[in-house]
Amino acid sequence: MYKLPDDFYFGGATAAYQCEGATTEDGKGDVIWDTYLKKQGRFNPDPACDFYHRYPEDLKLCHEFGINAIRVSISWARIFPDGFGKIEQRGVDYYHKLFAKCREDGVEPFVTLHHFDTPQCMQDIGGWLSDEMLDHFVEFAKFCFEEFGSEVKYWITINEPTSMSSQQYIGGTFPPGIKYDFHKCFQAEYNMNLVHARIVKMFKEGGYEGKIGVVHALQTVYPITDDEEDKHAALLQDALDNSFYLDGTLLGKYSPEVLSLVKEIIEKNDQEMIEIKLEDESLLEEAAKEMDFVGMNYYFSKFMRGYEGKSETFHNGTGEKGSSVSRLQGVGEEVHRKDIPSTDWDWPIYPKGMFDQLSRIKNHYKWNKEVYITENGMGCKDKFLEDEQTVKDDERIDYLQKHMEEVAKAIESGVNVKGYFVWSLQDMFSWTNGYSKRYGLFYVDFETQKRYPKKSAYWYKKVSETKEV
Repeated sequence: MYKLPDDFYFGGATAAYQCEGATTEDGKGDVIWDTYLKKQGRFNPDPACDFYHRYPEDLKLCHEFGINAIRVSISWARIFPDGFGKIEQRGVDYYHKLFAKCREDGVEPFVTLHHFDTPQCMQDIGGWLSDEMLDHFVEFAKFCFEEFGSEVKYWITINEPTSMSSQQYIGGTFPPGIKYDFHKCFQAEYNMNLVHARIVKMFKEGGYEGKIGVVHALQTVYPITDDEEDKHAALLQDALDNSFYLDGTLLGKYSPEVLSLVKEIIEKNDQEMIEIKLEDESLLEEAAKEMDFVGMNYYFSKFMRGYEGKSETFHNGTGEKGSSVSRLQGVGEEVHRKDIPSTDWDWPIYPKGMFDQLSRIKNHYKWNKEVYITENGMGCKDKFLEDEQTVKDDERIDYLQKHMEEVAKAIESGVNVKGYFVWSLQDMFSWTNGYSKRYGLFYVDFETQKRYPKKSAYWYKKVSETKEV
Protein backbone atom coordinates (compact mmCIF):
# COMPACT_ATOMS: atom_id res chain seq x y z
CA MET A 1 0.00 0.00 0.00
CA TYR A 2 1.35 3.41 -1.00
CA LYS A 3 0.29 6.82 0.31
CA LEU A 4 -0.21 9.76 -2.05
CA PRO A 5 0.25 13.40 -0.95
CA ASP A 6 -2.62 15.22 0.75
CA ASP A 7 -2.62 17.97 -1.89
CA PHE A 8 -2.65 15.51 -4.80
CA TYR A 9 -5.02 16.07 -7.73
CA PHE A 10 -7.19 13.07 -8.63
CA GLY A 11 -8.43 14.03 -12.04
CA GLY A 12 -10.38 12.89 -15.05
CA ALA A 13 -9.33 13.86 -18.58
CA THR A 14 -11.33 14.94 -21.63
CA ALA A 15 -10.74 16.70 -24.94
CA ALA A 16 -13.12 19.13 -26.63
CA TYR A 17 -13.63 17.34 -29.94
CA GLN A 18 -13.93 13.93 -28.32
CA CYS A 19 -16.56 14.86 -25.76
CA GLU A 20 -18.37 18.09 -26.65
CA GLY A 21 -20.24 17.05 -29.78
CA ALA A 22 -22.15 20.07 -31.14
CA THR A 23 -19.60 20.27 -33.96
CA THR A 24 -21.66 22.79 -35.95
CA GLU A 25 -23.56 24.46 -33.12
CA ASP A 26 -23.35 28.12 -32.05
CA GLY A 27 -21.18 29.23 -34.94
CA LYS A 28 -18.32 26.76 -34.44
CA GLY A 29 -15.93 26.53 -37.38
CA ASP A 30 -14.78 23.33 -39.04
CA VAL A 31 -11.73 21.51 -37.72
CA ILE A 32 -9.55 19.02 -39.57
CA TRP A 33 -11.51 16.08 -38.18
CA ASP A 34 -14.84 17.29 -39.58
CA THR A 35 -13.56 17.13 -43.15
CA TYR A 36 -11.53 13.96 -42.61
CA LEU A 37 -14.28 11.94 -40.92
CA LYS A 38 -16.89 12.93 -43.50
CA LYS A 39 -14.57 11.73 -46.24
CA GLN A 40 -13.95 8.44 -44.43
CA GLY A 41 -17.60 7.91 -43.62
CA ARG A 42 -16.73 5.65 -40.67
CA PHE A 43 -17.54 7.61 -37.51
CA ASN A 44 -19.79 10.49 -36.55
CA PRO A 45 -18.32 12.73 -33.82
CA ASP A 46 -21.77 14.14 -33.07
CA PRO A 47 -22.97 14.08 -30.36
CA ALA A 48 -20.02 12.17 -28.81
CA CYS A 49 -20.96 12.24 -25.10
CA ASP A 50 -22.65 15.65 -25.52
CA PHE A 51 -20.43 17.39 -22.97
CA TYR A 52 -21.34 20.70 -24.62
CA HIS A 53 -24.81 20.40 -23.09
CA ARG A 54 -24.24 17.86 -20.30
CA TYR A 55 -21.12 19.23 -18.61
CA PRO A 56 -23.11 20.11 -15.42
CA GLU A 57 -24.02 16.43 -15.06
CA ASP A 58 -20.41 15.28 -15.58
CA LEU A 59 -19.03 17.83 -13.14
CA LYS A 60 -21.61 16.78 -10.56
CA LEU A 61 -20.35 13.21 -10.95
CA CYS A 62 -16.80 14.50 -10.40
CA HIS A 63 -17.92 16.13 -7.17
CA GLU A 64 -19.72 13.01 -6.00
CA PHE A 65 -16.84 10.66 -6.80
CA GLY A 66 -13.93 12.61 -5.32
CA ILE A 67 -12.54 13.81 -8.66
CA ASN A 68 -11.09 17.22 -7.81
CA ALA A 69 -9.61 18.15 -11.20
CA ILE A 70 -10.58 17.84 -14.85
CA ARG A 71 -8.62 18.21 -18.06
CA VAL A 72 -10.61 20.07 -20.70
CA SER A 73 -9.57 21.80 -23.88
CA ILE A 74 -10.80 24.97 -25.52
CA SER A 75 -11.77 24.45 -29.13
CA TRP A 76 -9.92 27.09 -31.13
CA ALA A 77 -12.62 26.95 -33.85
CA ARG A 78 -15.38 27.55 -31.28
CA ILE A 79 -13.79 30.89 -30.38
CA PHE A 80 -12.37 31.88 -33.79
CA PRO A 81 -14.36 30.06 -36.52
CA ASP A 82 -11.92 31.42 -39.12
CA GLY A 83 -8.83 30.79 -36.99
CA PHE A 84 -8.42 34.52 -36.29
CA GLY A 85 -10.31 37.80 -36.55
CA LYS A 86 -14.02 37.56 -35.77
CA ILE A 87 -14.80 36.19 -32.29
CA GLU A 88 -17.78 33.87 -31.78
CA GLN A 89 -19.23 35.11 -28.50
CA ARG A 90 -21.40 32.05 -28.01
CA GLY A 91 -18.25 29.92 -27.83
CA VAL A 92 -16.66 32.31 -25.36
CA ASP A 93 -19.78 32.24 -23.20
CA TYR A 94 -19.82 28.43 -23.19
CA TYR A 95 -16.34 28.18 -21.71
CA HIS A 96 -17.12 30.84 -19.10
CA LYS A 97 -20.11 28.74 -18.01
CA LEU A 98 -18.02 25.58 -18.00
CA PHE A 99 -15.29 27.08 -15.80
CA ALA A 100 -17.86 28.61 -13.45
CA LYS A 101 -19.47 25.20 -13.00
CA CYS A 102 -16.05 23.68 -12.31
CA ARG A 103 -15.59 26.16 -9.46
CA GLU A 104 -19.08 25.51 -8.14
CA ASP A 105 -18.39 21.78 -7.89
CA GLY A 106 -14.86 22.12 -6.53
CA VAL A 107 -13.19 20.72 -9.65
CA GLU A 108 -9.95 22.38 -10.78
CA PRO A 109 -9.82 22.86 -14.56
CA PHE A 110 -6.56 22.10 -16.35
CA VAL A 111 -7.09 23.74 -19.73
CA THR A 112 -5.41 22.71 -22.99
CA LEU A 113 -5.19 25.19 -25.85
CA HIS A 114 -4.71 22.63 -28.61
CA HIS A 115 -5.83 19.00 -28.39
CA PHE A 116 -5.54 17.67 -31.97
CA ASP A 117 -8.34 19.91 -33.34
CA THR A 118 -6.67 22.40 -35.69
CA PRO A 119 -9.21 24.62 -37.48
CA GLN A 120 -9.56 23.44 -41.07
CA CYS A 121 -8.81 26.92 -42.37
CA MET A 122 -5.46 26.81 -40.54
CA GLN A 123 -4.62 23.39 -41.98
CA ASP A 124 -5.45 24.76 -45.42
CA ILE A 125 -2.54 27.22 -45.09
CA GLY A 126 -0.13 24.50 -43.95
CA GLY A 127 -1.03 23.60 -40.39
CA TRP A 128 1.96 23.23 -38.08
CA LEU A 129 4.26 23.71 -41.08
CA SER A 130 2.92 27.26 -41.57
CA ASP A 131 4.45 30.28 -39.85
CA GLU A 132 1.16 32.09 -40.38
CA MET A 133 -0.74 29.45 -38.41
CA LEU A 134 1.82 29.59 -35.62
CA ASP A 135 1.26 33.35 -35.32
CA HIS A 136 -2.50 32.89 -35.16
CA PHE A 137 -2.12 30.20 -32.50
CA VAL A 138 -0.14 32.63 -30.34
CA GLU A 139 -2.92 35.19 -30.80
CA PHE A 140 -5.52 32.60 -29.78
CA ALA A 141 -3.51 31.73 -26.68
CA LYS A 142 -3.25 35.38 -25.68
CA PHE A 143 -7.00 35.82 -26.08
CA CYS A 144 -7.62 32.83 -23.79
CA PHE A 145 -5.22 34.07 -21.12
CA GLU A 146 -6.89 37.46 -21.05
CA GLU A 147 -10.48 36.22 -21.33
CA PHE A 148 -10.33 33.26 -18.95
CA GLY A 149 -7.28 34.08 -16.84
CA SER A 150 -9.25 34.75 -13.67
CA GLU A 151 -11.01 31.38 -13.99
CA VAL A 152 -8.13 29.08 -14.98
CA LYS A 153 -5.00 28.40 -12.92
CA TYR A 154 -3.41 25.66 -15.04
CA TRP A 155 -2.74 26.09 -18.76
CA ILE A 156 -1.40 23.52 -21.25
CA THR A 157 -0.11 24.84 -24.56
CA ILE A 158 -0.30 21.72 -26.76
CA ASN A 159 -1.37 18.15 -26.15
CA GLU A 160 1.07 15.53 -27.46
CA PRO A 161 3.02 17.46 -30.11
CA THR A 162 4.94 14.36 -31.13
CA SER A 163 1.84 12.18 -31.39
CA MET A 164 0.17 14.86 -33.49
CA SER A 165 3.04 15.20 -35.94
CA SER A 166 3.86 11.50 -36.20
CA GLN A 167 0.25 10.47 -36.80
CA GLN A 168 -0.22 13.23 -39.36
CA TYR A 169 2.94 12.56 -41.33
CA ILE A 170 4.25 9.06 -40.55
CA GLY A 171 1.41 6.79 -39.46
CA GLY A 172 -1.15 8.60 -41.58
CA THR A 173 -3.96 8.03 -39.07
CA PHE A 174 -4.58 11.75 -38.40
CA PRO A 175 -5.53 14.24 -41.11
CA PRO A 176 -4.05 15.03 -43.60
CA GLY A 177 -3.17 11.32 -43.56
CA ILE A 178 0.38 11.42 -44.98
CA LYS A 179 2.65 8.41 -44.44
CA TYR A 180 6.41 8.15 -43.89
CA ASP A 181 7.31 11.81 -44.39
CA PHE A 182 9.86 12.09 -41.59
CA HIS A 183 11.02 15.53 -42.70
CA LYS A 184 7.53 17.01 -42.25
CA CYS A 185 7.06 15.14 -38.98
CA PHE A 186 10.17 16.57 -37.36
CA GLN A 187 9.59 20.01 -38.90
CA ALA A 188 6.08 20.15 -37.46
CA GLU A 189 7.41 19.04 -34.09
CA TYR A 190 10.21 21.61 -34.22
CA ASN A 191 7.64 24.31 -34.98
CA MET A 192 5.38 23.18 -32.14
CA ASN A 193 8.28 23.32 -29.71
CA LEU A 194 8.98 26.88 -30.84
CA VAL A 195 5.39 28.10 -30.68
CA HIS A 196 5.05 26.49 -27.26
CA ALA A 197 8.11 28.47 -26.14
CA ARG A 198 6.66 31.69 -27.58
CA ILE A 199 3.43 31.17 -25.63
CA VAL A 200 5.26 30.38 -22.38
CA LYS A 201 7.32 33.56 -22.80
CA MET A 202 4.18 35.61 -23.52
CA PHE A 203 2.43 34.14 -20.48
CA LYS A 204 5.30 35.01 -18.16
CA GLU A 205 5.94 38.47 -19.60
CA GLY A 206 2.21 39.22 -19.46
CA GLY A 207 2.15 38.56 -15.74
CA TYR A 208 -0.84 36.24 -16.01
CA GLU A 209 -1.73 34.36 -12.85
CA GLY A 210 -1.45 30.60 -12.70
CA LYS A 211 0.89 28.01 -14.17
CA ILE A 212 1.72 26.91 -17.68
CA GLY A 213 3.08 23.68 -19.11
CA VAL A 214 2.87 21.24 -21.99
CA VAL A 215 1.69 17.63 -22.36
CA HIS A 216 3.28 14.78 -24.24
CA ALA A 217 2.66 11.06 -24.66
CA LEU A 218 5.89 9.47 -23.44
CA GLN A 219 6.29 5.90 -24.60
CA THR A 220 9.26 4.38 -22.84
CA VAL A 221 11.39 2.51 -25.38
CA TYR A 222 13.53 -0.57 -24.70
CA PRO A 223 15.60 -2.86 -26.95
CA ILE A 224 14.09 -6.34 -27.27
CA THR A 225 17.56 -7.86 -26.71
CA ASP A 226 21.06 -6.68 -25.80
CA ASP A 227 22.07 -6.88 -29.45
CA GLU A 228 23.67 -3.62 -30.61
CA GLU A 229 21.27 -3.29 -33.54
CA ASP A 230 18.29 -3.59 -31.20
CA LYS A 231 19.79 -1.05 -28.80
CA HIS A 232 20.31 1.40 -31.64
CA ALA A 233 16.77 0.85 -32.91
CA ALA A 234 15.51 1.73 -29.42
CA LEU A 235 17.52 4.95 -29.44
CA LEU A 236 16.14 5.87 -32.87
CA GLN A 237 12.55 5.17 -31.80
CA ASP A 238 13.09 7.16 -28.63
CA ALA A 239 14.29 10.13 -30.69
CA LEU A 240 11.16 9.86 -32.80
CA ASP A 241 8.79 9.46 -29.84
CA ASN A 242 10.42 11.28 -26.94
CA SER A 243 13.87 12.81 -26.83
CA PHE A 244 13.54 15.40 -29.64
CA TYR A 245 10.47 16.78 -27.91
CA LEU A 246 11.91 16.55 -24.39
CA ASP A 247 15.11 18.29 -25.43
CA GLY A 248 13.18 21.08 -27.13
CA THR A 249 10.81 21.79 -24.25
CA LEU A 250 12.59 20.71 -21.06
CA LEU A 251 16.28 21.08 -21.91
CA GLY A 252 15.95 24.16 -24.07
CA LYS A 253 18.29 22.87 -26.75
CA TYR A 254 18.79 19.78 -28.87
CA SER A 255 21.67 17.60 -27.77
CA PRO A 256 24.18 16.50 -30.45
CA GLU A 257 23.26 12.87 -29.76
CA VAL A 258 19.56 13.45 -30.41
CA LEU A 259 20.19 15.54 -33.53
CA SER A 260 22.45 12.79 -34.88
CA LEU A 261 19.63 10.26 -34.44
CA VAL A 262 17.09 12.57 -36.07
CA LYS A 263 19.42 13.15 -39.02
CA GLU A 264 19.99 9.42 -39.41
CA ILE A 265 16.24 8.71 -39.54
CA ILE A 266 15.56 11.44 -42.10
CA GLU A 267 18.53 10.64 -44.33
CA LYS A 268 17.86 6.87 -44.29
CA ASN A 269 14.49 7.77 -45.80
CA ASP A 270 16.17 9.86 -48.53
CA GLN A 271 14.64 13.05 -47.17
CA GLU A 272 16.08 16.46 -46.32
CA MET A 273 17.23 17.19 -42.77
CA ILE A 274 15.30 19.98 -41.09
CA GLU A 275 17.06 23.25 -40.33
CA ILE A 276 17.99 23.72 -36.68
CA LYS A 277 18.48 27.45 -36.09
CA LEU A 278 20.92 28.47 -33.40
CA GLU A 279 18.96 31.65 -32.72
CA ASP A 280 15.98 29.55 -31.65
CA GLU A 281 17.87 28.04 -28.72
CA SER A 282 17.70 31.16 -26.56
CA LEU A 283 13.91 31.14 -26.82
CA LEU A 284 13.71 27.40 -26.10
CA GLU A 285 16.03 27.70 -23.12
CA GLU A 286 14.15 30.65 -21.65
CA ALA A 287 10.86 28.75 -21.91
CA ALA A 288 12.39 25.57 -20.42
CA LYS A 289 13.56 27.54 -17.39
CA GLU A 290 10.25 29.37 -16.92
CA MET A 291 7.75 26.59 -17.65
CA ASP A 292 5.94 25.47 -14.50
CA PHE A 293 5.15 21.84 -15.23
CA VAL A 294 5.20 19.03 -17.76
CA GLY A 295 2.25 16.73 -18.30
CA MET A 296 2.94 13.11 -19.12
CA ASN A 297 0.45 10.90 -20.96
CA TYR A 298 1.48 7.29 -20.53
CA TYR A 299 -0.29 4.20 -21.84
CA PHE A 300 2.34 1.71 -22.95
CA SER A 301 6.00 1.09 -23.69
CA LYS A 302 7.71 -0.11 -26.87
CA PHE A 303 10.22 -2.91 -27.44
CA MET A 304 12.39 -2.52 -30.50
CA ARG A 305 14.30 -4.75 -32.90
CA GLY A 306 16.72 -3.61 -35.57
CA TYR A 307 15.12 -3.42 -39.00
CA GLU A 308 16.56 -2.53 -42.42
CA GLY A 309 13.53 -2.88 -44.70
CA LYS A 310 10.92 -0.50 -46.06
CA SER A 311 8.33 1.12 -43.83
CA GLU A 312 5.26 -0.98 -43.18
CA THR A 313 2.54 -0.07 -40.68
CA PHE A 314 -0.97 -1.20 -39.87
CA HIS A 315 -3.01 0.61 -37.26
CA ASN A 316 -5.24 -1.59 -35.13
CA GLY A 317 -8.34 0.59 -34.97
CA THR A 318 -10.88 -2.15 -34.33
CA GLY A 319 -9.51 -4.04 -31.33
CA GLU A 320 -8.56 -7.10 -33.39
CA LYS A 321 -5.77 -8.27 -31.13
CA GLY A 322 -2.47 -9.03 -32.85
CA SER A 323 -3.22 -7.08 -36.03
CA SER A 324 -0.97 -4.05 -35.52
CA VAL A 325 2.30 -3.71 -37.45
CA SER A 326 5.00 -1.06 -37.12
CA ARG A 327 8.25 -1.35 -39.05
CA LEU A 328 9.84 1.97 -39.94
CA GLN A 329 12.65 2.42 -42.41
CA GLY A 330 15.62 4.02 -40.70
CA VAL A 331 14.19 3.32 -37.25
CA GLY A 332 13.27 -0.25 -36.33
CA GLU A 333 10.49 -2.73 -35.73
CA GLU A 334 8.15 -2.82 -32.74
CA VAL A 335 8.04 -6.28 -31.19
CA HIS A 336 5.49 -7.64 -28.72
CA ARG A 337 7.05 -9.48 -25.81
CA LYS A 338 5.17 -12.70 -25.07
CA ASP A 339 5.67 -12.32 -21.33
CA ILE A 340 3.91 -8.92 -21.25
CA PRO A 341 0.11 -8.71 -21.60
CA SER A 342 -1.43 -6.29 -24.06
CA THR A 343 -4.80 -4.67 -24.67
CA ASP A 344 -7.08 -5.66 -27.54
CA TRP A 345 -5.52 -2.73 -29.39
CA ASP A 346 -2.02 -4.26 -29.02
CA TRP A 347 -0.75 -1.79 -26.44
CA PRO A 348 1.69 -3.57 -24.09
CA ILE A 349 0.70 -3.23 -20.43
CA TYR A 350 3.98 -2.32 -18.74
CA PRO A 351 3.55 -0.13 -15.64
CA LYS A 352 7.30 -0.03 -14.93
CA GLY A 353 7.67 2.11 -18.05
CA MET A 354 5.83 4.88 -16.23
CA PHE A 355 8.31 4.85 -13.35
CA ASP A 356 11.28 4.75 -15.74
CA GLN A 357 9.99 7.72 -17.73
CA LEU A 358 9.27 9.77 -14.61
CA SER A 359 12.78 9.02 -13.36
CA ARG A 360 14.19 10.15 -16.70
CA ILE A 361 12.44 13.50 -16.45
CA LYS A 362 13.78 14.03 -12.94
CA ASN A 363 17.35 12.95 -13.69
CA HIS A 364 17.93 14.50 -17.12
CA TYR A 365 15.89 17.71 -17.18
CA LYS A 366 17.02 19.89 -14.31
CA TRP A 367 14.69 22.86 -14.83
CA ASN A 368 11.45 20.92 -14.68
CA LYS A 369 9.51 21.82 -11.53
CA GLU A 370 6.36 19.70 -11.42
CA VAL A 371 4.99 16.66 -13.21
CA TYR A 372 1.37 15.67 -13.75
CA ILE A 373 0.21 12.36 -15.17
CA THR A 374 -2.23 14.04 -17.50
CA GLU A 375 -3.51 10.83 -19.09
CA ASN A 376 -3.36 7.17 -18.15
CA GLY A 377 -6.02 4.58 -18.77
CA MET A 378 -7.13 1.42 -20.51
CA GLY A 379 -9.40 1.15 -23.51
CA CYS A 380 -11.76 -1.83 -23.29
CA LYS A 381 -14.79 -3.33 -25.01
CA ASP A 382 -16.91 -2.68 -21.94
CA LYS A 383 -20.06 -4.74 -21.42
CA PHE A 384 -22.88 -2.90 -19.71
CA LEU A 385 -24.80 -5.05 -17.23
CA GLU A 386 -28.45 -4.06 -17.55
CA ASP A 387 -29.55 -5.76 -14.35
CA GLU A 388 -26.87 -4.03 -12.26
CA GLN A 389 -26.72 -0.78 -14.28
CA THR A 390 -22.91 -0.76 -14.33
CA VAL A 391 -19.75 -2.16 -15.90
CA LYS A 392 -17.57 -4.52 -13.90
CA ASP A 393 -14.25 -3.38 -15.33
CA ASP A 394 -11.84 -5.23 -13.05
CA GLU A 395 -9.25 -5.32 -15.84
CA ARG A 396 -9.23 -1.52 -15.94
CA ILE A 397 -9.00 -1.27 -12.15
CA ASP A 398 -5.98 -3.58 -12.17
CA TYR A 399 -4.33 -1.45 -14.89
CA LEU A 400 -4.96 1.82 -13.03
CA GLN A 401 -3.90 0.36 -9.69
CA LYS A 402 -0.55 -0.86 -10.99
CA HIS A 403 0.22 2.38 -12.79
CA MET A 404 -0.72 4.52 -9.80
CA GLU A 405 1.58 2.39 -7.67
CA GLU A 406 4.43 3.30 -10.03
CA VAL A 407 3.50 6.98 -9.62
CA ALA A 408 3.65 6.57 -5.84
CA LYS A 409 7.03 4.85 -6.10
CA ALA A 410 8.30 7.71 -8.26
CA ILE A 411 7.13 10.25 -5.67
CA GLU A 412 8.97 8.29 -2.96
CA SER A 413 12.11 8.44 -5.12
CA GLY A 414 11.92 12.23 -5.34
CA VAL A 415 9.90 12.91 -8.50
CA ASN A 416 7.57 15.86 -7.87
CA VAL A 417 4.34 14.35 -9.25
CA LYS A 418 1.43 16.59 -8.24
CA GLY A 419 -1.54 14.87 -9.82
CA TYR A 420 -2.95 12.01 -11.86
CA PHE A 421 -5.70 12.13 -14.47
CA VAL A 422 -7.54 9.03 -15.66
CA TRP A 423 -8.20 8.92 -19.37
CA SER A 424 -10.99 9.31 -19.57
CA LEU A 425 -13.56 10.86 -17.29
CA GLN A 426 -16.48 9.43 -19.25
CA ASP A 427 -16.78 7.32 -22.39
CA MET A 428 -16.40 9.47 -25.49
CA PHE A 429 -15.51 9.53 -29.16
CA SER A 430 -12.10 8.09 -30.05
CA TRP A 431 -10.11 9.60 -32.95
CA THR A 432 -9.41 6.36 -34.82
CA ASN A 433 -11.70 3.91 -33.02
CA GLY A 434 -15.06 5.65 -32.96
CA TYR A 435 -17.16 4.46 -30.02
CA SER A 436 -16.03 0.85 -29.61
CA LYS A 437 -12.99 1.63 -27.46
CA ARG A 438 -14.20 2.85 -24.07
CA TYR A 439 -11.90 4.39 -21.46
CA GLY A 440 -14.29 6.16 -19.12
CA LEU A 441 -14.86 5.89 -15.40
CA PHE A 442 -18.49 6.55 -16.32
CA TYR A 443 -20.29 4.46 -18.91
CA VAL A 444 -22.20 6.48 -21.50
CA ASP A 445 -25.21 5.06 -23.31
CA PHE A 446 -24.65 6.90 -26.56
CA GLU A 447 -28.32 6.46 -27.57
CA THR A 448 -29.76 8.10 -24.45
CA GLN A 449 -26.60 9.91 -23.22
CA LYS A 450 -27.28 8.59 -19.73
CA ARG A 451 -24.23 8.15 -17.45
CA TYR A 452 -23.58 5.13 -15.23
CA PRO A 453 -20.65 4.82 -12.78
CA LYS A 454 -18.47 1.82 -13.56
CA LYS A 455 -16.86 -0.29 -10.86
CA SER A 456 -13.64 1.65 -11.58
CA ALA A 457 -15.38 4.92 -10.62
CA TYR A 458 -16.11 3.57 -7.14
CA TRP A 459 -12.55 2.27 -6.87
CA TYR A 460 -11.12 5.67 -7.88
CA LYS A 461 -13.37 7.42 -5.37
CA LYS A 462 -11.94 5.28 -2.58
CA VAL A 463 -8.38 6.05 -3.68
CA SER A 464 -9.17 9.77 -3.72
CA GLU A 465 -10.70 9.62 -0.25
CA THR A 466 -7.98 7.52 1.39
CA LYS A 467 -4.98 8.76 -0.67
CA GLU A 468 -3.91 5.11 -0.70
CA VAL A 469 -3.20 2.95 -3.69
